[in-house]
Amino acid sequence: MTFRRYLILGAVMVGASVGDTFLSKGMKQVGPVSLHHLAGLLIALKNPWVLSGIVFLILFFASYLTALSWADLTFVLPATGFGYVIIALLSKFWLQETISPGRWFGIALITLGVGFVTRGPSYTNHNHHGSEEAVTVPANPGKPAKEDQSA
Repeated sequence: MTFRRYLILGAVMVGASVGDTFLSKGMKQVGPVSLHHLAGLLIALKNPWVLSGIVFLILFFASYLTALSWADLTFVLPATGFGYVIIALLSKFWLQETISPGRWFGIALITLGVGFVTRGPSYTNHNHHGSEEAVTVPANPGKPAKEDQSA
């Protein structure tokens, strides 16, 4: 895997982590919003933290699409799981949230899982021109197909 691809995976992790953290900070300032009063969501868009979070989530989405263009989902999604560590650290030290030992243990398990996933190939090669024989389906399933006499 190239350095550029590591940068894309890093942008996916950082974009999602920072975006979610910014949204959390902004929505704590805005207060409760109900789906019954959608005007509250429009008011939330005036908060600079919410807007910044949206920008970072757009960066995440663009990076995520880029990563999916060259790697399998089963590689990209787990490989970006290190973002959970970033979110936990930002939440603990910037948002002053309390993280239980059980959550830290879960984050450690995810990080170990990421290590296993990144050891495998990032893309599954599909052999479309392999040794599989073409299957011929008769035009009329009720009647047997005529055999090819050209062989």
